[in-house]
Amino acid sequence: MALKQDSGWTYGMLANHLWSFAGNDGRSDVSATFMQPFLAYTTKTYTTFGVNTESTYNWESNQWMAPLNLTVQQVLKLGAQPVAFTLGGRYYADRPEGGADWGLRFVVTLLFPK
Repeated sequence: MALKQDSGWTYGMLANHLWSFAGNDGRSDVSATFMQPFLAYTTKTYTTFGVNTESTYNWESNQWMAPLNLTVQQVLKLGAQPVAFTLGGRYYADRPEGGADWGLRFVVTLLFPK
Protein backbone atom coordinates (compact mmCIF):
# COMPACT_ATOMS: atom_id res chain seq x y z
CA MET A 1 0.00 0.00 0.00
CA ALA A 2 1.14 3.50 -0.81
CA LEU A 3 -0.89 6.50 0.36
CA LYS A 4 -0.41 10.27 0.29
CA GLN A 5 -2.58 13.00 1.82
CA ASP A 6 -2.27 16.67 0.90
CA SER A 7 -4.68 19.62 1.17
CA GLY A 8 -7.84 17.50 1.37
CA TRP A 9 -6.69 15.00 -1.26
CA THR A 10 -5.97 11.34 -0.52
CA TYR A 11 -4.52 9.15 -3.23
CA GLY A 12 -2.60 5.94 -3.56
CA MET A 13 -2.66 2.28 -4.44
CA LEU A 14 -3.31 -1.01 -2.67
CA ALA A 15 -2.02 -4.08 -4.51
CA ASN A 16 -1.30 -7.75 -3.91
CA HIS A 17 -0.91 -11.04 -5.73
CA LEU A 18 -2.18 -14.45 -4.62
CA TRP A 19 -1.00 -17.76 -5.97
CA SER A 20 -1.13 -21.40 -5.02
CA PHE A 21 2.05 -23.40 -4.71
CA ALA A 22 1.03 -26.46 -2.69
CA GLY A 23 -2.01 -28.29 -1.43
CA ASN A 24 -4.63 -30.61 -2.82
CA ASP A 25 -3.98 -31.43 -6.51
CA GLY A 26 -7.76 -31.66 -7.03
CA ARG A 27 -8.19 -27.93 -6.45
CA SER A 28 -7.81 -25.32 -9.17
CA ASP A 29 -4.59 -23.33 -9.25
CA VAL A 30 -4.76 -19.73 -8.05
CA SER A 31 -2.85 -16.85 -9.59
CA ALA A 32 -4.58 -13.48 -9.20
CA THR A 33 -3.39 -9.88 -9.06
CA PHE A 34 -5.44 -7.27 -7.17
CA MET A 35 -4.98 -3.53 -7.77
CA GLN A 36 -6.90 -0.72 -6.11
CA PRO A 37 -5.80 2.76 -7.14
CA PHE A 38 -7.83 5.41 -5.31
CA LEU A 39 -8.40 9.16 -5.27
CA ALA A 40 -10.55 11.10 -2.80
CA TYR A 41 -11.17 14.70 -1.85
CA THR A 42 -12.49 15.71 1.58
CA THR A 43 -14.16 19.09 2.06
CA LYS A 44 -14.03 21.26 5.19
CA THR A 45 -17.49 19.93 6.13
CA TYR A 46 -16.13 16.32 6.13
CA THR A 47 -17.81 15.30 2.88
CA THR A 48 -15.56 13.01 0.85
CA PHE A 49 -15.89 12.34 -2.87
CA GLY A 50 -14.00 9.27 -4.03
CA VAL A 51 -13.20 7.22 -7.10
CA ASN A 52 -11.37 3.91 -7.23
CA THR A 53 -11.20 0.55 -8.91
CA GLU A 54 -10.96 -2.83 -7.22
CA SER A 55 -9.55 -4.68 -10.21
CA THR A 56 -8.53 -8.32 -10.19
CA TYR A 57 -6.79 -10.17 -12.99
CA ASN A 58 -7.06 -13.97 -12.93
CA TRP A 59 -3.92 -15.28 -14.63
CA GLU A 60 -5.35 -18.81 -14.80
CA SER A 61 -8.43 -17.83 -16.84
CA ASN A 62 -6.94 -14.63 -18.41
CA GLN A 63 -9.97 -12.67 -17.13
CA TRP A 64 -10.33 -9.19 -15.62
CA MET A 65 -12.89 -8.12 -13.03
CA ALA A 66 -12.66 -4.33 -13.22
CA PRO A 67 -15.31 -2.32 -11.37
CA LEU A 68 -15.17 1.48 -11.26
CA ASN A 69 -16.51 2.85 -7.95
CA LEU A 70 -17.78 6.38 -7.27
CA THR A 71 -18.58 7.22 -3.63
CA VAL A 72 -19.76 10.06 -1.43
CA GLN A 73 -19.15 9.92 2.32
CA GLN A 74 -20.34 12.22 5.10
CA VAL A 75 -19.10 12.20 8.69
CA LEU A 76 -21.76 13.11 11.27
CA LYS A 77 -22.09 12.85 15.03
CA LEU A 78 -24.86 10.74 16.52
CA GLY A 79 -24.75 12.01 20.10
CA ALA A 80 -21.04 11.94 20.89
CA GLN A 81 -20.28 9.14 18.41
CA PRO A 82 -18.78 10.16 15.04
CA VAL A 83 -20.18 8.03 12.23
CA ALA A 84 -19.33 7.95 8.52
CA PHE A 85 -22.10 7.18 6.04
CA THR A 86 -21.00 6.19 2.54
CA LEU A 87 -23.09 5.71 -0.59
CA GLY A 88 -21.56 4.55 -3.84
CA GLY A 89 -22.24 3.25 -7.30
CA ARG A 90 -20.22 0.66 -9.18
CA TYR A 91 -19.92 0.06 -12.93
CA TYR A 92 -18.13 -3.05 -14.19
CA ALA A 93 -15.88 -2.01 -17.08
CA ASP A 94 -14.84 -5.66 -17.50
CA ARG A 95 -16.14 -8.81 -15.86
CA PRO A 96 -16.46 -12.57 -16.37
CA GLU A 97 -19.33 -13.77 -18.52
CA GLY A 98 -22.58 -13.60 -16.54
CA GLY A 99 -21.15 -11.08 -14.06
CA ALA A 100 -23.00 -8.01 -12.84
CA ASP A 101 -23.12 -4.82 -14.94
CA TRP A 102 -23.43 -2.47 -11.95
CA GLY A 103 -23.84 -2.38 -8.18
CA LEU A 104 -24.56 -0.17 -5.18
CA ARG A 105 -22.72 0.17 -1.90
CA PHE A 106 -23.91 1.58 1.42
CA VAL A 107 -21.53 1.61 4.40
CA VAL A 108 -21.88 2.78 8.01
CA THR A 109 -18.57 3.17 9.86
CA LEU A 110 -18.29 3.94 13.57
CA LEU A 111 -15.27 6.18 14.16
CA PHE A 112 -13.19 6.14 17.33
CA PRO A 113 -10.81 9.12 17.18
CA LYS A 114 -7.92 9.24 19.58
